[in-house]
Amino acid sequence: MKSKVVVVGQGYVGLPLAVRAAQAGHQVVGYDVDTDRVKRLVSGESYVEDIPDAQLAVLLDRGTYLPTTDPTDLDGFDIAVVTVPTPLRDGAPDLSYIESAAHTLAGRLRPGATVVLESTTYPGTTVELLVPLLEEGSGLVAGQDFHLGYSPERIDPGNPTWRLENTPKVVSGIDAASLTAVQAFYDTITSNTVPVRTTEVAELSKLIENTFRHVNIALVNEMAMYAHELGVDVWEALDAAASKPFGFMRFTPGPGVGGHCLPVDPEYLSWRVRRTLGRSFQFVELANEINGHMPDHVVQRLLLAFNARRRPLAGSRVLLLGLAYKPNTGDARESPALRVAELLLGLGAEVRAADPYVVEAVTVNSRLTRCDFTEEELAAADAVVLLTDHDAFDYELVARASDFVLDCRHRLETGPTVEVL
Repeated sequence: MKSKVVVVGQGYVGLPLAVRAAQAGHQVVGYDVDTDRVKRLVSGESYVEDIPDAQLAVLLDRGTYLPTTDPTDLDGFDIAVVTVPTPLRDGAPDLSYIESAAHTLAGRLRPGATVVLESTTYPGTTVELLVPLLEEGSGLVAGQDFHLGYSPERIDPGNPTWRLENTPKVVSGIDAASLTAVQAFYDTITSNTVPVRTTEVAELSKLIENTFRHVNIALVNEMAMYAHELGVDVWEALDAAASKPFGFMRFTPGPGVGGHCLPVDPEYLSWRVRRTLGRSFQFVELANEINGHMPDHVVQRLLLAFNARRRPLAGSRVLLLGLAYKPNTGDARESPALRVAELLLGLGAEVRAADPYVVEAVTVNSRLTRCDFTEEELAAADAVVLLTDHDAFDYELVARASDFVLDCRHRLETGPTVEVL
């Protein structure tokens, strides 16, 4: 059934959701407070790699997708999905974007409508925060007059195999009728929905997914640090371990973790446990410490490499390959590459960075210079640090043209001029 669907937030989660809903036949309003972002969408320009400009143009021409900053365009919605950021501020969850979205929706909420939260947050947010805000602003009663649920986003930018439409979608509601309404909507845009009994279960499921990854990445990162000091090839050891067909899941070392999920989401669970139960979530806090230290470890390895070549890092030219937090995307949120750049600049290095995907300005230091990936840039650098292994990089050229490479992603063969993290 065709519905008017509002998606609040048009970022890496909201835009793919809005596009998919429009493709499924819904009349979609993509609402965002960022005027520059909306202007780009209105002109048919996508800033999310998974959404080509041509795909956006088709929906705009059909009139099934309306990007807007005007709250009145939300009037009369049947379904509203909140996909706004939930950052950390001084170690505590910042839910101000959710609160703002709730205020915007509440005045336009009508009986029979459905509101779904997708933003990652701690268990209890939907019931404890969203319910009172929507009820107060609308004069309606959640569960009685309108439906409310939670469905954690599972967007994986740049993944060509698992996309929104074929990734199982966890759905929940504050009551049975809300669950039915939430599931009915997602059944129109995804191939498989997974209902759970409460919104708290759905909220926790997202944190479990990301904490699982966070902890296991921390494990192999720490192994990589110690294996290097012990003179053992951790990458070959991981290849050997991955040959076991049961009881093992491969994770690989890297310069740190980035994006919204891993550096931020586990902290929501840790904060909730600390605030509610008065205890620390030790696995999460240890993983934070290890993964957060990896950029420092990268710089320390580079310092040792310069020392071995009897050259100072200060004044040397270092080329960083990749600023995004993961390959083949332009998402630099919380990227460890930014921390590596900051540390190198602080040590007096001349730092240049090449990333064909990250087109938006990144905040590091005014002395960080962006450049193209060229043979000339590789040859001019005293050291090259591979931080994000985009497929667009020519790795044969990197190995051939570079004086020295610190490979943090194991894309190159080790040798006299190549060290692997």
